[in-house]
This record gives sequence, structure tokens and C-alpha cells, in this order.
Amino acid sequence: DDWNIPAPGVSATPLHVRVFATPGALRDRATLYVNDGQDADAVGLADTLASLARTGSIAAPVVVAIDMPPDRMGAYGFSDRAARRAIVAPTRYGVVGSRAQAYSEWLAHVLVPWVEARYPVRRGATSRALLGWSLGAANAFNVGWQYPDVFGRVGAFSPSLWLSTEPTDDASVQRTRIAQSMLARGAPRGLHLFLAVGTDEETSDRDGDGINDALDDVRELVDGSLSMPGLRQLGYRIEPDAPARHRGGDVVVYELPGGIHRQSSWARMLPAFLRWAYPRGATVSGVVRSASPADTPRRPVARRAHL
Repeated sequence: DDWNIPAPGVSATPLHVRVFATPGALRDRATLYVNDGQDADAVGLADTLASLARTGSIAAPVVVAIDMPPDRMGAYGFSDRAARRAIVAPTRYGVVGSRAQAYSEWLAHVLVPWVEARYPVRRGATSRALLGWSLGAANAFNVGWQYPDVFGRVGAFSPSLWLSTEPTDDASVQRTRIAQSMLARGAPRGLHLFLAVGTDEETSDRDGDGINDALDDVRELVDGSLSMPGLRQLGYRIEPDAPARHRGGDVVVYELPGGIHRQSSWARMLPAFLRWAYPRGATVSGVVRSASPADTPRRPVARRAHL
């Protein structure tokens, strides 16, 4: 089903939303909301869902794929729900997140009720997940952190965790990274989080520790740094490497060997995320370090910049 849904404050024109599912009744299914829904075909989302559902590997959700807003950089980013404001990140590409508060509110308080009024899906935060990649992943983390009463599970592939409020130099970026600062100021949320990143996404190394920034930013969000706490310090359970099954933790860290910042790598991350988010008879948790090549959809994909 294709819909065009008004989003005042986010876009002057309605946002295109596509709702789809594997064959069968929709009643009492969980839901998966997806930022950058226009990329759903490029990452093989429908094909991967169908393959995993056909083998009984997952309880397939209803997908709500949200095309990027016209001002993607403005809408995707970080916000402060309590203060009702966007947290703006100046970058060399332009300002990121100026509309993030409006988009996050629209997603949580307009789109979710709209979908649930029209489709007989299961309700409640534990039945809803939000997925994004790159800048859309940063926003997915933000929405999960700010709205744990709406989304209980979040998938963030190659998240733009380098976004900061003071990007004047490397030290300032390290000190003012927005996602890490949110953890430092906040209390734990009832959130399950799947963080995925490729090992070869970039070569930049702001702090000179020999680990590229894409990996380092994800690891420090989980494990903390000298100056900021991570999810572990807030009490989140981080599983040791457990590729075979998920055993009760809160946070998954999936490092994809050779993964790059493109749709081809996000397609390879999908099967592990879907098994984690929509298991049949398993708990939500775990740490995954690799993917089975057989899970990866064979589809040509486009190049994608880091935003």
C-alpha cells in the first residue's frame, strides 16, 4: 500500500510511506518502521524478509517504509524531547538536524497512530522497531532513546555518531558528539539496540588510537570513553560474542568484516538484525560479529555518501 501523509513542520508536501508484508494475515503482527524507505529495494528488504519467513527463521513484521523527507539533513538527526527542541549539528555538508524534533514527533505521535488505526497490527513498544542507516540510523537511535514508550527496539546501521555541536577541530568533535552526550545526561531507557558497522567504512581517526572513527564511535557509544559513559556504564547488558543465539542482553554490536558505507553492506547486515528483532521463540539480545553469505540478497546497489 502506498500512502502520502502530511507532515507539517517536516515537509511542505506529504511524505510518501509504503506499507508491505509477506503473504498472510496482518493481524497481531509486529511492525518495522524504516527511515530512508526509498532504499528498501536497494538493501533487499522485501526479499530478505520473504526468505527468512519462508524458512521459519523470523516472525515477519509489517514494514512501514518512510521515504526520506525533502530536507533529509534537516529531518534526520537528534532532538531533545523534554525540551521540545532539535539538537543542531553543524557539518561541512551543512546543518544537520534542524527539523529533527518535528520529524521525531511526527514519527512517534502521528505516523504510528495513523498506521495502527488502519492496520490490525500488534500495539505497544515491544512490538515496534525502527531501523535506519547512516544519517537515518542516527535518527533511529535518537527516536529510540527519546521515545522508548513508542519504540522498544532500534536497528542502527552505520550510524552517523560523529555528529557534534562543536566541529571546530578533532578534539572538539570528540568532546561534543551528540549521541554520546545524550547518554552522559540521561538515565537508562528500556531500549533494545542493534548497532551495526562495517570495518572498512572509513580511514579517519580523530583520536589517533589506530581505530577508524566509524568503528570507534560505535564502540565508545557502547563501552564509553575516558570522558563519557557508554551504554555499559548505564547498566545495559552487552553480550559477549554469541553468533549462534541471542541470550538476554540489551545491546548487539555487529561489526561486518569488510563492510563499507553503502547499501550493499547494509543489505548484508539485514538478516542478523531481522533474526534479532523478530525471533521465533527466542529472547531479544545478543552480539553478532559476522553474517552468513547465504543470507545476503544478490542485487545491484548504488553508492551512498556518509550522510
